[in-house]
Amino acid sequence: MSVRYALYLAPPSDAALWRFGSAVVGYDAETGADCIAPDLSGFAPEDWRALTEEPRRYGFHGTLKAPFRLAEGVDETDLLGALARFAAGHHPFELPPLEVRQISAFVALTPPAPVPALEDLAAEAVEALDALRAPLSEAEIARRRPERLTPRQVSYLHRFGYPYVREEFRFHMTLTGPLSEPAIGHAANALAEAYLASGAHMPVQVEDVVLFVQESARARFRILHRAPLGG
Repeated sequence: MSVRYALYLAPPSDAALWRFGSAVVGYDAETGADCIAPDLSGFAPEDWRALTEEPRRYGFHGTLKAPFRLAEGVDETDLLGALARFAAGHHPFELPPLEVRQISAFVALTPPAPVPALEDLAAEAVEALDALRAPLSEAEIARRRPERLTPRQVSYLHRFGYPYVREEFRFHMTLTGPLSEPAIGHAANALAEAYLASGAHMPVQVEDVVLFVQESARARFRILHRAPLGG
C-alpha cells in the first residue's frame, strides 16, 4: 500500500479535548507516543487497550475527508498547496461541548446538534481535494462492505472514496473500536464519567484543519501539517 493521507479535525495538542481523546485511544498522533489510558470504571488497562486498537491506528480525530492515496502525477507538495487554498477559504468557528454517545457498535464524541460551519467545511473538503485522490482499488471498495450500504452511500463510495459524505455525514470523534452489546453501554457510561472529570467538556475553537499521513499499511497515522482557516 502506498502512503495515505486524511484530512481531519483535531484539537490543538494543548487542549484538554486532545489530551482526553488521545489518552482514551492510547496514542498521541502529534508526538507519535503511546498514552496511558484514563482510569475507566470496570475496565482493566490491558482490556481497554484491546478495545481501542482500531481507533489507535488513526489517532484521535473527526473525519473531514477519509484516508486516500494520491493520484498518479500528484505529490505531497501539490496536496499541501491545495489544502492551503481550501483552508484559506473558511473562517475559524467554535465547536460546542461534545457529548459521549453510542454510534452503532462503538462510542464517540459528537456535537449535541448540527454545527453549520462544520457541516460546510466537511462538505467542501470532500470536493476540494478529490481531484488529487487516486481511485479506490477493488479491495478497498470491498472492505467498505458495499452490500451493507444504501444505494446513495454506494454512489458516494465510488464518487468520493467514502460513503458517509454530504447528506450521510455525521461528525464524530471515535473513542472505541466495535464493542459487544453488553460492553457498549458500560463503556459509554465509563467514558462519560471520565470525560466530565477531564475538563474536556468545553467549547473548542476550530482554527485549522489537520492533514494526517500513514506511511505504510502497518503504520499509525501521524499529524503532518495544520493548515490555518482563513489563511
